[in-house]
Amino acid sequence: MKESLSFELIKKDSRTGARRGRITTPHGTVETPVFMPVGTQATVKAMKPEDVEKTGAEIILGNTYHLYLRPGEDIVREAGGLHKFMNWHRPILTDSGGFQVFSLGKFRKITEEGAKFKSYIDGSSHMMTPESSVEVQAALGSDIMMAFDECVAYPAEKKYVARSLERTTRWLRRCDDHHRRLEAKSAMETGSDTMKQALFGIMQGGMFKDLRELSAKQITEIDLPGYAIGGLSVGEPKDIMLDVLDDCVDLLPEDKPRYLMGVGTPDYLFESVERGVDMFDCVLPTRLARHGMAMTSRGKINIKNAIFARDFSTLDPDCDCYCCRNYSRAYLRHLFKNDEILCSMLLSEHNIHFLVNMMKNIRKAIEEDRFLEYKREFYNKYGEF
Repeated sequence: MKESLSFELIKKDSRTGARRGRITTPHGTVETPVFMPVGTQATVKAMKPEDVEKTGAEIILGNTYHLYLRPGEDIVREAGGLHKFMNWHRPILTDSGGFQVFSLGKFRKITEEGAKFKSYIDGSSHMMTPESSVEVQAALGSDIMMAFDECVAYPAEKKYVARSLERTTRWLRRCDDHHRRLEAKSAMETGSDTMKQALFGIMQGGMFKDLRELSAKQITEIDLPGYAIGGLSVGEPKDIMLDVLDDCVDLLPEDKPRYLMGVGTPDYLFESVERGVDMFDCVLPTRLARHGMAMTSRGKINIKNAIFARDFSTLDPDCDCYCCRNYSRAYLRHLFKNDEILCSMLLSEHNIHFLVNMMKNIRKAIEEDRFLEYKREFYNKYGEF
């Protein structure tokens, strides 16, 4: 069967690993490098889907773990899939639920079969396996589904990381086998020769170069339409994360999209793009917004500060989002101090617009072979991260 996803490498920066590409999915194209807003519970927090679309976002992320627990994949399937359920008509990527399960600590138990855990909602017991993760994501109907993997915390002993990555590889094979069985069954029912969803594998290996090499070798032996770098941005210092990226990005195929999971600060995005990464996601822009923080071209602003009480200027003079076109810093501070939800709505839209527009400018800079110049201009204006 033909894959549902294709990737076109359009331009490579002449002095760095930065790349300009295009992903084509059943629900549209995605220009890369791309930042993907996170819609954990089938919603980007405090935003209507139409407003997310207005920011220029071309793809969002949904959370398998949370949607499995509530409302349940059967309800989403009955609604016609996640796109119809949440009224989002552009591409969707769903994570496998692995990160959330493994972050439960003492409330989960990992075996070769999968991960047993207790629901944070009612304490009920559940088992997530590679096969069940694929089945849930198939019911959700995302364009890109992620393989079920074991995400190792930082720091971790090398022996444990080595065992974990071997299990992740075995789980990837099970995900791939089950995904292909489901697609073949669907093809028999519909007569289509094209898959409906694309499965991405995930590289693990912690902070150990040799284990990253081993993981990359193992997962790329399974021919998939894309690959992710997992197990980073889990609490390690920035310099260590970048050292790992230096070692492992080029271990992934050049002709497939490369996805770094859980990264969303401007500096991490620039540094990762420079090393050849194409896709990113993070809850940071909406989480910051709910705490009264705005990303601007001149650095982060804490709208709670008293200095903004009589500041009637726009949030970011270089931004053309709805918030910046219509509201002042003083008004936003007033909303926040009075616990008005409108503040979260406006700042969420602004922060996502800021990152999406930054990625748009990065793509343009790569096309013009001036990525390093744009990075320097951005850093000089932004200040400390």
